[in-house]
Amino acid sequence: MKLTQTLTAALTASAIALLMSSTAMAATLNMMNGSEPGSIDPHQASGDWENRIIGDYMEGLMTEDANAEAIPGQAESHTISDDGLVYTFTLRDGIQWSDGVPVTAEDFVFAFQRLFDPKTASDYAYLQFPIVNASEIAEGTVTDFSELGVKALDDKTVEITLEGPTPFFLQALTHYTSYPVPKHVIDKVGAQWTQVANIVSNGPYTPTEWVPGSYIKSVKSATYWDAANVQIDEVNYFVQDDLSAALSRYRAGEYDILVDIPSDQAEWIKTNLPGQDYFGAFLGIYYYVINQEKPPFDNVDVRKALSMAINRDVIGPDVLGTGELPLYGWVPEGTANYEGVPLYQPEWIGLSYEERVAEAKTIMEGLGYTSSTPLTLQLKYNTNDNHQRIAVAISSMWEQIGVKVELFNSETAVHYDALRAGDFEVGRAGWLLDYSDPSNTLDLLRQGIEQDGTTNWGNNYGRYSNDEFEALVDKATTEVDLAARAKLLGAAEKIAMDEYAAIPIYNYIAQNVVAPSVTGFVNNASDIHRTRWLTKTE
Repeated sequence: MKLTQTLTAALTASAIALLMSSTAMAATLNMMNGSEPGSIDPHQASGDWENRIIGDYMEGLMTEDANAEAIPGQAESHTISDDGLVYTFTLRDGIQWSDGVPVTAEDFVFAFQRLFDPKTASDYAYLQFPIVNASEIAEGTVTDFSELGVKALDDKTVEITLEGPTPFFLQALTHYTSYPVPKHVIDKVGAQWTQVANIVSNGPYTPTEWVPGSYIKSVKSATYWDAANVQIDEVNYFVQDDLSAALSRYRAGEYDILVDIPSDQAEWIKTNLPGQDYFGAFLGIYYYVINQEKPPFDNVDVRKALSMAINRDVIGPDVLGTGELPLYGWVPEGTANYEGVPLYQPEWIGLSYEERVAEAKTIMEGLGYTSSTPLTLQLKYNTNDNHQRIAVAISSMWEQIGVKVELFNSETAVHYDALRAGDFEVGRAGWLLDYSDPSNTLDLLRQGIEQDGTTNWGNNYGRYSNDEFEALVDKATTEVDLAARAKLLGAAEKIAMDEYAAIPIYNYIAQNVVAPSVTGFVNNASDIHRTRWLTKTE
């Protein structure tokens, strides 16, 4: 393992040096981006490390400003019908793909149809299910794609019709699932369209190099409608899961931005790199999923005991050292459109940790699990120093209640493939809200979509299923009154958390580190920072 990490580090350092020397005259941003992208196709991507690349080279009808708020993107304006169901977007004059082909309303129609096509099998398609017939097409119950609520009224006008009023819809349109894709390229090369030799962009940048395991390089696009205001000429997104090595390279000037740090170095960074720490709370949850298709994890009492035995109060300040706040509910505090709903807390919240452990131990003993006859489970996590620290700590906590844990780590793409395939018992996961609305996290717990006689659970890794929960979330999608809608979603959250559909652990804190030469980086609730808004002095 050490030899592999050292070799990878040497290759990455060499790549950085080569890129820096070859682009000395250009304003080049070097970003530690985390894991190897599984895909940069907006209909196949699944992580923030992919989003950082995709959101730089593609742009939807709406996009994000520096504060991650929704602003006009490829559409210069829009109108909303009085009943809140019909959104009509007018595209900007002269927008085009990086190969000079015009971007038209049909590109958006094609992209949405491709997103919902069961053959595409996009895990995140449900984010756009407010659109008329979107879920029905994804499920295969509607096969005529012309019935989708996305129409091209002419080359410059896109009309989107929703199933019900959706207060977060403009924000949802900033997500990469809503981006157009180049039909004229996909028709020629199919799924190979995101290879560097084929790829075209309609955003500020265009990918030009992809060295697997090392980096992706994108350069400023001359055809982007706002190119005159884009200041960074090139951006390199480096694959880097070794957080200690990343910090060393940042200190050596090889990286301009870190998107994660070794948590035990947070105080050192604050003290020794003043003004370079961009730490702040944002809308995201760190959690463990439990595979409810595998006994004994289908037993709610087992899930309850596992949750009770986790001392969330020490994970942020002590295990990580960065002060993450403990989380017991599924909707992060501060989420929009959730006013009046109390923060979820389990019925045992008033017990001391010692009392919680004692009760959890009694539950497990009643099921036959003790220190001499423990429940053995495998805890999977994607390779990362911080994930390992948490897994080791929680394993020790579970040992107190008659649980023996085997730790298993793998690279990010492999890990999430295992979660989606149900190849796990307990697994680490995380979710950064794509838009500030309770539905964005609650949808993670919805029942799978039936396709060809099989169930696609998407991001509901634990296979949680409850008809009452589903009915409440469904009812909320058609509720116009925001207070009534929040009440319905609050009731749904309580059902899921009372059944320990998953185990929330803490609210995320952004841990970005930004060099003094970079300006325009703004802490925001979504932790999204498009290169378009940044400048760099060489």
